[in-house]
Amino acid sequence: MVARQEPGAEPPDTTSLDKLRRAASECRGCGLYRDATATVFGVGAKRADIFALGEQPGDQEDRRGEPFVGPAGKLLDKALGDAGLDRDSLYLTNAVKHFKFKLRGKRRIHEKPARSEVVACRPWLVAELQAVQPRLVLLLGATAAQSVYGSSFRLTQHRGEPLDPPEEFAELFASAVATVHPSAVLRAPDRDTAYDEFVADLRGL
Repeated sequence: MVARQEPGAEPPDTTSLDKLRRAASECRGCGLYRDATATVFGVGAKRADIFALGEQPGDQEDRRGEPFVGPAGKLLDKALGDAGLDRDSLYLTNAVKHFKFKLRGKRRIHEKPARSEVVACRPWLVAELQAVQPRLVLLLGATAAQSVYGSSFRLTQHRGEPLDPPEEFAELFASAVATVHPSAVLRAPDRDTAYDEFVADLRGL
């Protein structure tokens, strides 16, 4: 089911990331904007070789208005460094631009976005890809991968493999690689092994 498109759901026809970012702050394409503090748009190099795509912003990202600045972002920074990659050379964004959560006392607990919310945000992902024109898309987690390859995509079957873009994305990037989201490393029972496997995936980019 596709989310009903409310006013401000479509990005402007531009490859300016600054203009897209300003327009995204007014997006009402799904209901997540009502509870979120901010629209968390992508950041990074305008012509980045690697376009890193996560699921959605977390609590700290929502408060600061930037992607990957919380615990998972810090782990990603360390892993990128250990893999010989510079975060500043990448473009980082999320499939969904608003934080979806449920309250537990005073804490805001991450809640997985619905498929309809991912689909509603897809025009912004396409606009970012058109603006950045990356060689490779790094898909961080199942939601990110499914936002590009569809709900039938299984991360466990394709982790670390070079992937051709689906037809609708064929002119937007040359290839993709799917791996786990850094938050999954933080939750892993054997964090050291999970971290080493994550870094190995990044080294293969």
